[in-house]
Amino acid sequence: VAFSPNGDATKVIIMAIAAAKKQILVQAYGFTSQAIITALGQAKARGVDVEVILDKINKSVRYSGASYLKNHNIPVWIDDSVAIAHNKIMVIDNDSVISGSFNFTRSAQQKNAENVLIISHAPGLAQLYARNWTWRKSVSHGDN
Repeated sequence: VAFSPNGDATKVIIMAIAAAKKQILVQAYGFTSQAIITALGQAKARGVDVEVILDKINKSVRYSGASYLKNHNIPVWIDDSVAIAHNKIMVIDNDSVISGSFNFTRSAQQKNAENVLIISHAPGLAQLYARNWTWRKSVSHGDN
């Protein structure tokens, strides 16, 4: 568990991404944390399957991680079938889940009161989150 502002939230997320061996599924509302975005790119470069679903706000904000991800061959889908796709989760290796209020943004780390929880060695829970991720992908459209 980690908290912000100015706690270890971004750090614990990056550590979990760095430990991934097979797959990372991401759902994000805000997605501008360069450190997290870079960590996902590095995971992809070492052979981890990384896929991302973002809220439609990421098409209109001045900077979103979507461009970086696409440039690193990471598939990105936009979930605009709901008013707000407000999920902030990662499913790692069908075994761990990252969740909480923490948006994957610089503001969440430095300015907001947020929390992040990483639940490891929980394949049943990870499967539930992955199933929801797959459903949200099915109603999203590619931004590749």
